[in-house]
Amino acid sequence: MTSNRPYLLRAVYEWILDNNCTPYVLVNAGWVGVDVPEEHIKDGQIVLNISPTAVQSLLISNDAIEFDGRFSGISRSVYVPAAAVMGIYARENGQGMIFEPEGLKPNPTDPDGSGDTPEPGGSGGSAGAGKGSEKGSGKKPSLRVVK
Repeated sequence: MTSNRPYLLRAVYEWILDNNCTPYVLVNAGWVGVDVPEEHIKDGQIVLNISPTAVQSLLISNDAIEFDGRFSGISRSVYVPAAAVMGIYARENGQGMIFEPEGLKPNPTDPDGSGDTPEPGGSGGSAGAGKGSEKGSGKKPSLRVVK
């Protein structure tokens, strides 16, 4: 069977928006194919604000999350393979879902393997696209398992 991760990502994204919250995704930035602003990566992870007010042309397909966003005022296209998404959660209350790693596929440019699937809920970087970024606020994302 195919991975259920992209289906769950779409469902949790809609649920977060329906509850008037801001969807953030935690990404393993060392995963093959991840294209995000490197200056916002911290400890091999990046947190992205994917709310409709922060991004344009958002597409959550079965293969990846793609969108155009602004980082420090600079427009960027972002591509995140679905397997690189470690979790999706609401900024306001931390509710969301974390995912089990789908096989290890570190980026070949990461020879020591330090980007291999960091623990969810660790000290991930806080880089947002567009408005709503908490960069520099000192807050770290927190994830809770929702049953």
